[in-house]
Amino acid sequence: MLALAVSMIAIKTATAAAKKDPRPRDTVAAIDPALTVGRGARVNFVEQEAESARTNGSIIGFDTAAYTLAGEASGRQAVQLSAPGQYVEFALTRPANALTIRYSVPDAPTGGGIDVPIELTVNGRDAKTLTLTSRYSWFYNQYPFTNDPNAGPLHPDQWVAECSCVPAATDPAPPFATPFRPMHFYDEQRVLLDHTYKTGDKVRLTVPSDTNAAWIVIDLVDFERVAPPLTEPRVSASVVRFGADPTGRKDSAEAFDAAIAYAKAHGQTVFIPEGRFQVNRHIVVDDVAIQGAGNWWSIVFGHQVALPSRLPDGSIHTGVGFYGKYARDGGSRNVHLSDFAIEGDVRERIDADQVNGIGGALSDSTIDGLYIDHTKVGIWLDGPMDNVTISNTIIVNQIADGVNFHLGVTNSKVVNSFFRNTGDDALAMWSQAVDGHPEIENANNTFDHNTVQSPVFANGIAIYGGRDNTVSNNVVADPVREGSGLHAGQRFGSTPFAGYLRFKNNTVVRAGSLELNWNIGLGAIWLFALEGSLDADIEVTGDNYLQSTYNAILIVSDIPVRDLYTISNVHFKDIHVDGTGISVLSARAAGSATFENVNARNVGAVGINNCGSFHFTPAGSEFSVTDLGGNGGGWLAAWELPNTITCDDRPPVVPPPPPSPW
Repeated sequence: MLALAVSMIAIKTATAAAKKDPRPRDTVAAIDPALTVGRGARVNFVEQEAESARTNGSIIGFDTAAYTLAGEASGRQAVQLSAPGQYVEFALTRPANALTIRYSVPDAPTGGGIDVPIELTVNGRDAKTLTLTSRYSWFYNQYPFTNDPNAGPLHPDQWVAECSCVPAATDPAPPFATPFRPMHFYDEQRVLLDHTYKTGDKVRLTVPSDTNAAWIVIDLVDFERVAPPLTEPRVSASVVRFGADPTGRKDSAEAFDAAIAYAKAHGQTVFIPEGRFQVNRHIVVDDVAIQGAGNWWSIVFGHQVALPSRLPDGSIHTGVGFYGKYARDGGSRNVHLSDFAIEGDVRERIDADQVNGIGGALSDSTIDGLYIDHTKVGIWLDGPMDNVTISNTIIVNQIADGVNFHLGVTNSKVVNSFFRNTGDDALAMWSQAVDGHPEIENANNTFDHNTVQSPVFANGIAIYGGRDNTVSNNVVADPVREGSGLHAGQRFGSTPFAGYLRFKNNTVVRAGSLELNWNIGLGAIWLFALEGSLDADIEVTGDNYLQSTYNAILIVSDIPVRDLYTISNVHFKDIHVDGTGISVLSARAAGSATFENVNARNVGAVGINNCGSFHFTPAGSEFSVTDLGGNGGGWLAAWELPNTITCDDRPPVVPPPPPSPW
């Protein structure tokens, strides 16, 4: 068979009746939107899950395990189409002239992906053949992964933890079966339709008779009514005037440079009109505004290009990206990027490569209304830098992070933005310590009203050190591997947490993956002391933790440093926990936390699994819990002492039910 067989990733399916035709249902992160009111990004599209649509294919059964198609799917379910004529059909819940399909198709036997046709019809007419691809998906093996499904372990001398969560396609000890740890299965296709269709119209995706793939998996479809292209501002410099090619046949990088130079000299805005513009290197921006006609209309795309020699920063490739000057060169200021798309061509993870959608240092700047796809990181900003706002932006299908505030980013924020299928933390603040200099500390930053779905590796939102930072009003769903929904970690060389860290009014859904090296489940929120204590004021208020795979809250220090570092001064208030596989709180560190008005239901094993630092002293656990009152559901009621030991190192997991209104 041309394509890699699906049996290698061990999915479970259930046949769905072709006559199934439920009421059209829009969801947010595969749950009722009523459960996320006032939280997450306000986007221009509505999302429908394939497993709730009409289909004669097979529904992939619910599974949260890594290395499975279900585990990486939104809502941990999807629909598999395995033969010509099989389809999935959606009914529009509002007028739409565009859609985004999240899908998976097999890899080629030797890696590198294949292209697969699928037929799109509306009401049985207006047939259009789309081309789906796996060229940007299917990674394998140990970090930083490979595109070769037949490769042996990348680090054969490294201890590799395996456990019952790993599919039978892998062995518990070397030599490992191939493909070893397949992952990053999904990609997306944006489709602009010929006209606007009305509410109730039926959009069908069908496997054609000439298919070359063993299967196609449809996870979800986003439906959108795209506005007409924006007109060129009256005082502006269009890149086309300077030779940019809107057909994308020739490289337009020099034309962009010329338009930027002219606009800066004359106080004008650079305009990117409707079209596809090929740019195969960084465009350096400073003291300039660049506006497109809308991110569906103005597309800046590029190929990844091998460099003749390694750059001082370690890069061996370049590619499309808009970069401020680096901080060491003075940084850039007053940069405003809006209303266009950046589409990269990155297919492998090389951490040294600067092949991000936006990079460098940008102070007093804004990024608004962008769509960034297939770059390494959507936006990676290296400070010191101050006062940048990222808003109304969509970042999907990244090799690594969605956004990372790195090295002294201050007074900055990411708001009302959408992230899906990132290969590392979707949103991160990394306050890295460099030679002990405090001036690189991240401070006074905010991640607010964002939606994060299905980060394949690491966390939904992660904070590494820093001072006085806030994570508020976000929705995070379905982190897959080695991460949680919300994370605060003293790790990766980060500066100490100082001042306060606030998690406020976030909703986390189906989070807390299995940590292979520890063989324990993480939490919807995870506090981790690895390289130092967490003793800043950590306030967690108003969060909802829904259908957590293992724990709602995990507080942990790694075993080798358990007697060195503590986690204290943590305060939970006004929290709803609806469903845990194990516990409301799993404490595996010395320290303390307070709980007030924390209400829990559908708790799998035990309210608190308190192992402290595993010394089990006669005085009780090294981790103390303070009950400030109002805690409901009985999860805390049985406690007589603030540091009672209730340690079951690996209690049985009870799959929690789907969330429902409180």
